[in-house]
Amino acid sequence: MLLAGDIGGTKTNLGIYSTEKGPREPIFETTFPSGKYASLETLVSEFLSEVTIEIDRASFGVAGPVVGSKAKITNLPWVIDEAKLRETLNLKSVSLFNDLKAIAYGVPLLESEDLRTLNEGVPILNGPLAVVAPGTGLGEAFLIWDGFRYRAYSSEGGHADFAPNSSLEIELLRYLQEKMEHVSYESICSGHGLPNVYGYLKDSGYAEEPAWLAGKLAVADDPTPFIVNAALDTEQPCELCKVTLSIFVSALGAESGNLALKVMATGGVYLGGGIPPRIISILEDRHFMESFTRKGRFSGLVSRIPVHVITNPKIALIGAAFHGLEISQGSIKEEP
Repeated sequence: MLLAGDIGGTKTNLGIYSTEKGPREPIFETTFPSGKYASLETLVSEFLSEVTIEIDRASFGVAGPVVGSKAKITNLPWVIDEAKLRETLNLKSVSLFNDLKAIAYGVPLLESEDLRTLNEGVPILNGPLAVVAPGTGLGEAFLIWDGFRYRAYSSEGGHADFAPNSSLEIELLRYLQEKMEHVSYESICSGHGLPNVYGYLKDSGYAEEPAWLAGKLAVADDPTPFIVNAALDTEQPCELCKVTLSIFVSALGAESGNLALKVMATGGVYLGGGIPPRIISILEDRHFMESFTRKGRFSGLVSRIPVHVITNPKIALIGAAFHGLEISQGSIKEEP
């Protein structure tokens, strides 16, 4: 029996899986508010106390970099150690890996109902796959076919230098360079990035900030949901928010196309994370794909690459379960 987890700064999804049922059918599953617990060990111990199933091993996708079998969770004071978890929980093995790698491992298991297609393209059988996931930050990963199965690899490509593609984006870059040491794609295409774009448009006088929105943003712990909701509101439209989201989508399309070129993602590009499912109507507009395919003499190649939005919110948990079950069966080996 395998315990799989999607460990995030806000919530933690845990499930118990067997080789017979596979990674899409948990025997038991629940969600915990991560911030209420002092450590992952405490959280998992409470989970295991509620079930009577004996667990052999665990596989966790974590929101943060994993170095030397240890991980520091973004937005939490947790430091997770494979050896300590194994000892504390009395398990045979524990595997930690980045949450984007978990999403990537889940991609080959996705079904039609888990996706919204932005570009049908012409997929190449067993071609490389790319994952771009704007959420709180901007995660990126890719998968390569090894002759038998896809292997997933994490990346920190979201921190690559932001490259503007319009006069408005050029001025945005200059504005942010005055405020931060390094302007990356994550500085634009993420939950942290959207307020940066909004701030530039407001400060530059591009459009007036509505009083009702200013009041909400003044007391908000996280302004991003308010900006997105105001951009999508057809009854009380906010021009400032609409342009903010438009720049976000344009930059996301450009960076998704960049990753597609870098790994030659002829099998497809998959948009994960928390933001894309919320703005599908905007992504389905022409601006995203125009930015995605604007690659000069390689525009024709990129236009043939399929692009999908992942709508299944459990994709990282599915991927973590798949990874753990495959290791337990010896189908794949642990990778550094």
